[in-house]
Amino acid sequence: MSGRTLVPDLPLFEDEAARAVRIFNRLKIPDVIGQPTMEEAGTEWLLPIVAAIFGAYDPAIHRRMIQEFFWLVPKKNSKSSGAAAIMVVALIVNRRPLAEFLLIAPTKQIADIAFKQAWGIIQADSELAKLFQGQQHIRTITHRRTGATLQVKAADTDVITGSKSTGILIDETHVFAKKSNAADIFVEIRGALAARPDGFLIQVTTQSKEPPQGVFKSELATARKVRDGQLKLPLLPILYELPEKVVENGGWKNRETWGLVNPNLGRSVDETFLANQLLKAEEEGIEALALLASQHFNVEVGLALRNDAWAGARYWLNAADESLTLDEIIERSEVAVVGIDGGGLDDLLGLAVIGRCKRTRDWLLWNHAWAHDDVFEQRKEIVPRLNDFIAAGALTKCENPTQDVTDVADIVERINDAGLLPEKHGIGFDPQGVAAMVDELAARGIADDQMTGVPQGFRLSSAVWGMERKLKDGTLWHAGQDMMAWCVGNAKAEQRGNAVLITKQTAGKAKIDPLVASFNAVVLMSRNPEASGGPSVYEERGILMV
Repeated sequence: MSGRTLVPDLPLFEDEAARAVRIFNRLKIPDVIGQPTMEEAGTEWLLPIVAAIFGAYDPAIHRRMIQEFFWLVPKKNSKSSGAAAIMVVALIVNRRPLAEFLLIAPTKQIADIAFKQAWGIIQADSELAKLFQGQQHIRTITHRRTGATLQVKAADTDVITGSKSTGILIDETHVFAKKSNAADIFVEIRGALAARPDGFLIQVTTQSKEPPQGVFKSELATARKVRDGQLKLPLLPILYELPEKVVENGGWKNRETWGLVNPNLGRSVDETFLANQLLKAEEEGIEALALLASQHFNVEVGLALRNDAWAGARYWLNAADESLTLDEIIERSEVAVVGIDGGGLDDLLGLAVIGRCKRTRDWLLWNHAWAHDDVFEQRKEIVPRLNDFIAAGALTKCENPTQDVTDVADIVERINDAGLLPEKHGIGFDPQGVAAMVDELAARGIADDQMTGVPQGFRLSSAVWGMERKLKDGTLWHAGQDMMAWCVGNAKAEQRGNAVLITKQTAGKAKIDPLVASFNAVVLMSRNPEASGGPSVYEERGILMV
């Protein structure tokens, strides 16, 4: 906010830092007219970062005191060219014979561009051109004297291993994190650092275009904790993101804040371009605004909102009460209903419990979901998210074919035993494919009258409208689960005559089932049910009925 560098004062090895900065400044930008040097191009804001990366190296004991760097910066701030230049510097100053350096790009196309940039930097300098050999077909640059190599790999096509690498730079961690085995690769990369005390891991990334997931979510959270002083690790976070108080209510749209997160504003980032893009995005709607905010201003996306998003999505985050648990709802409610939605084995089974508060009569919502191993095998693109939800306790991976059915029945039985389940229409589900669930509930003593089929599709319109209204007026509260934010963000609203149909945003399943379960529960709670047993609600309200 005060205009200073985000790199704090560090006790660096000054000779190492000065040498790296000197080399970096001398490197030429190959794809700019006139091929100016980094120094001439005005990349002063990069110099403290370069100094920190290489000045953390102790040449006496060959150990790097800061081994990890997490660099979050918006698009068009010379991120990729700066990253390529840093890896060229690493090749030049490296002391380890036959060292291997790796630059991981998110796609083959970007990997080709990254290699072209790095090799172009070398070819633009006659001395460096003699010192290095380039092999474009395998995207590899070799130091002729030390045998050290820099290889550029694509996360979407190449086999990524980090077991022998001395230095690794990951470009766009948020894209790399979508690989189903990304977490395993990070374990392997960090294992290599344990064997190479002179090694480093640099992550250079923009914000995600959708809510953070997988290793990107965890890596970003760790970097923020280190920045905020909550965690002590040999990691340097360089996070160009606005404070929450500035982001609130669209504060990122204020031109005065743009230079805070765009360090290259006025050079590679054109202020007029950003202003025009903002005008265009405001005209196109919330989806375009969210994309612009995330990519050019590093604003984290809370919900994957789109122009055709469910209207309730914009009020969802403000209705969160993270203190809500199933226990809390049972304790606070005078009556509770259950919604269930599921499909085949490659789908999620979603559960929703809505309780009506004894004191306020507000609706209290808690959700859970179950997934069979088929989901993890057939829906690999969402596996990182599912693992996040498992870790958060909102999703259960079934260990046997009937675990989801028996777990749901356990919860329903518990609510019934607490005297909260209505005598009629207390459990609502899609009438299709519920035979196993009905049989299990009946075996637990749940009466037929307590179970009911809820018409689906456009017939859920009243529940959809009712839920969004209660979210807006503050009479429905949910547990603030990331899984539900994801489901709500996936929901696509389609107008069908006078009705509204909530569908999945993209082809495939396992995306909105817990939300549909919530709509099923809303249908039942809208009937103003009374509990089948338990103490009189008037004992809680101060009036005793005799």
